[in-house]
Amino acid sequence: MSAVTTAETAAETIEVADSVAEVSRVFFEKGWSAGLPIIPPTEDAVRQMLRFTDRERDDVVAVLAPRYGEATMEKIAVNAVMAGCLPEYLPVLVAVVEALSHPKLNLSQILTSTHGCSPLVMVGGPLVKELGLNFGYHTTGEGLRSVATIGRAVSLIAWNIAGLPGRTNVDTFGAITRYHHVFAENEDQSPWEPLHVERGAAPESSAVTVFGAEPAHHVDDMGSTTAQGMLTTLAHTLPGAGTRHFQEFGQPVIVLGPQHARIVANGGYSKKDVKRFIYDHARLPASRHSRENFEKVCQVTAPKWYCNLAPDALIPIAESQDDIVVVVSGGAGSHSLFIPQQVYVRSVTQVVARKDGTPIRSVKDLVR
Repeated sequence: MSAVTTAETAAETIEVADSVAEVSRVFFEKGWSAGLPIIPPTEDAVRQMLRFTDRERDDVVAVLAPRYGEATMEKIAVNAVMAGCLPEYLPVLVAVVEALSHPKLNLSQILTSTHGCSPLVMVGGPLVKELGLNFGYHTTGEGLRSVATIGRAVSLIAWNIAGLPGRTNVDTFGAITRYHHVFAENEDQSPWEPLHVERGAAPESSAVTVFGAEPAHHVDDMGSTTAQGMLTTLAHTLPGAGTRHFQEFGQPVIVLGPQHARIVANGGYSKKDVKRFIYDHARLPASRHSRENFEKVCQVTAPKWYCNLAPDALIPIAESQDDIVVVVSGGAGSHSLFIPQQVYVRSVTQVVARKDGTPIRSVKDLVR
């Protein structure tokens, strides 16, 4: 069996015994599989994957830190095949790769820090339903080929093109989310505009937003019936002396379940109002930090004003309310999520588009 690899600057073809198990063994031994079995990236499978792009096989979509590997269309396709993606998922992966390369995202920080984070992909727009991405019950869980394989493809792209763990990855604990970290906005049940529209994209377009995120923290409130009550529970759940957002500012992500979002919106709160409430109330008394940690934070990472605080001063979760990200996802139930991000990272939203930048309305338009 001939398999295409992404081991070097240019993809290469190797001959392997005609067995899926043998291909997986070889790829594992070469350090190309991230530990799980793979779908063999045969020449035919890669060619079929590339039917869903208007780019050429050797087009460089992006250069990915920290190894500064060239993410060509061929390499993206190879990793997509290995992950088990259907060919129609390729346009989403291309947009993810473009977002991963944006300087604001700081991919090198995500992949090389001791802080256990990983790229988290959120998809919004019409392609969510066309591709069968999950935005309702079990939105961040297993069970759907689309989210599972797109998530794994992102992991393999980071592994094989951006940098190899053991050489660049020094996470103290790592993050299980590096195997699968994809979800979609629940636009059907959101009372507000989706994130990509909030950030300037056309409502009829589809887009990916990539975060440098920790695993999600659960927020449960089954009793509040008012916006203020619900948001009070949320705001008081977030502060913690060990949460990085209270040691240096970043871009915290709030994922409201539809039930919580409805309560908040019915109380007359816009998305901007939610951000303002969280900014005003999700605060940590400076005295909650140990003296030693506070002094170290001041020496290494904190802004200057932070180090002159009185013990009873209240530290906000973000430098500005505009740094707080609010989206809606998930199914029914009294639950929401808090997702901390890397503090040196800013999320990036990228429209799923053709090579010339024209938004892709349907992946069927790309088949060649």
